[in-house]
Amino acid sequence: MPKRKTFQIVNGLLLLDKPAGVTSNAALQRVKHLLGATKAGHVGTLDPLASGLLPVCLGEATKFSSSAFLADKVYLAEIMLGVTTATGDAEGEVMTREPVCVGLQEIRETLRQFVGTIAQTPPAYSAVKSNGKPLYFYARQGKPVTVASRQVQIYELRLLDCSTKNLHVHVHCSSGTYIRTLAEDIGKKLGCGAMLASLRRARVGAFDISQATDFDAIEAVPAERRASLLLRIDNLVATLPECVLDPIAVHRIMTGRAASGISVEQRGRVRLYDSQRRFLGIGEALAEGAVVPRRLLSEIAISN
Repeated sequence: MPKRKTFQIVNGLLLLDKPAGVTSNAALQRVKHLLGATKAGHVGTLDPLASGLLPVCLGEATKFSSSAFLADKVYLAEIMLGVTTATGDAEGEVMTREPVCVGLQEIRETLRQFVGTIAQTPPAYSAVKSNGKPLYFYARQGKPVTVASRQVQIYELRLLDCSTKNLHVHVHCSSGTYIRTLAEDIGKKLGCGAMLASLRRARVGAFDISQATDFDAIEAVPAERRASLLLRIDNLVATLPECVLDPIAVHRIMTGRAASGISVEQRGRVRLYDSQRRFLGIGEALAEGAVVPRRLLSEIAISN
């Protein structure tokens, strides 16, 4: 009889280089299996078509994933001109084919028009919800739903390479930006239509694809040592100022009370540490040196 897989409490952050052709949830489940983790969640869904950086929060790290989820993203995208599909990418049924009669100068000028604050309508095949159900639920039933557009930020949209029908671009954008929709809107602006041919996520906030590991690399490490691949949980909140607490303040914070007489440079959210430099969680610095707890690690996670 095969030995049953055992799971354990694993806390930390794994930067995964997700391969194309795998859903983000399938990648998450495989990470959980390989690490023997009981609890995990990924930051920012990547479509099956896309590859690249997928931060996976394990255990207590899931408490602090929102900062990474809301962070800016960087993508390397291939946009195919002259073709539109039902899903906006290469996985959907082809809807139209048009000749491509645009020059390099027109392409560059069009890309410049999408830099800044732009309005996007979420694609029909997306997880955005309407009346409690994702849009793809309605799209698969042939019942498209009208949803309001939303504003996103395109900080940089740079042309890397250009062939007759394919544009390779670098996109630095805010959280919530749909690159499929961006590709379609560029095609509309050029008058020939377009769809997203391929996509790779290169950065999420301060995390870069160069820091990521893939499934082969994880499997090459003995199971008992795979936790060494994880980053510390406080990497998720590294942009917050830090606050080191004495033992009395630690006790008050960990029992849900405010601590006073704390030296902090400014008010607002802070990373909390004890005198041994163990990460405790996030607090908020108030007036006159008072700090209150906002989101804390469990004592078990701290001691480990």
